[in-house]
Amino acid sequence: MKRSIGIRAIPWLLFASLTATAAHADGNKVVIGDIDDMSGVYADVIGPGGIEAAKMAIEDFGGSGLTMVLGGSNTGVSIAMGTIAKEKKTPFFAVGAAGASLTGKDCNAYMMHYGYDTTALGNGTATTMVKQGGKSWFFLTADYAFGTQLQEAAAKVVEANGGKVIGAVRVPLSTSDFSSYLLQAQNSGAQVLGLANAGNDFTNSIKAAGEFGIAKTMKPAALLAFISDIHSLGLQAAQGLYLTTGWYWDLNDKTRAFAKRYFEKTKREPTMNQAAYYSATMTYLNAVKAVNSTDADKVMAQLHKMKIDDMFTSDGKIRADGLLEHEMYIMQVKKPSESKYPWDYYRLVQSMTGEQAFGKLSESTCPLLTH
Repeated sequence: MKRSIGIRAIPWLLFASLTATAAHADGNKVVIGDIDDMSGVYADVIGPGGIEAAKMAIEDFGGSGLTMVLGGSNTGVSIAMGTIAKEKKTPFFAVGAAGASLTGKDCNAYMMHYGYDTTALGNGTATTMVKQGGKSWFFLTADYAFGTQLQEAAAKVVEANGGKVIGAVRVPLSTSDFSSYLLQAQNSGAQVLGLANAGNDFTNSIKAAGEFGIAKTMKPAALLAFISDIHSLGLQAAQGLYLTTGWYWDLNDKTRAFAKRYFEKTKREPTMNQAAYYSATMTYLNAVKAVNSTDADKVMAQLHKMKIDDMFTSDGKIRADGLLEHEMYIMQVKKPSESKYPWDYYRLVQSMTGEQAFGKLSESTCPLLTH
């Protein structure tokens, strides 16, 4: 059976993508729907670069296609997308949205959380910061589901390790002026400024903190940062930051080989999420090939059986709650004098197993599971 392929980038139009996907399936045509931020606060995290990574996976697979949806960077949108994916029985890979509830209370049988989550970010960065002496925290938090869940995850780790949360302030998405929020943080007397935000909001808050001299009295904690953020900030401003990531372009031979190809197309090194777009697309294609069908239930069953060993992870598995469990890495941003070549930004501090990062499956609150 011959299938044609289309990649349709429809940022934020959930029904349009899912409707198009479902409609084409019966006619032996397949569509990869991508729902993400193409020009806003998270555009550099996935955006057009994620589309390019998905195209690379399809080309590498030989031009075969599938019926599925990829996206997006916003946890609130992904929660809504998951609901419609369940209704339409369309597999949905949530890549970039961090909220752990996607495989907790908001999980469903057609959604996979691929890359990282707020639990892993807290277990990595917050634990490291507390061990470095950062016992008292003030959070600057993105005012929606992602920020709330990230703050909660980090605060839980801080308190479990003997630290204390002194305060927090919620900041609207795409804020242009962080001065009043940073002043509250500075006046709190906390040792650590927990940045529970991402994308341009993260880089702008770091820049503003530097301008206010806050870094002299507080240590910024990058609870979610990408290599695109570090590239935008520059090593002079970002040096010393600890962050948690599931992927780095210069980690090993496989990551470097993929990054070289990606750079030739985009002139930028891929973020964790852009690499995850490639991996998720290829993983799904391999599942479709294995069952010789795009039937959602058959493909989902196959995905839960597979071991994922590719350029993104060497020990990945999609758990019963939909989470891709895989190794995660705690990194520290290098000083300018330590960087030896372009995009040489991270020093590996520690590796975490999937269970160390994400927690045990038995601890999941996904209603699909019977405890």
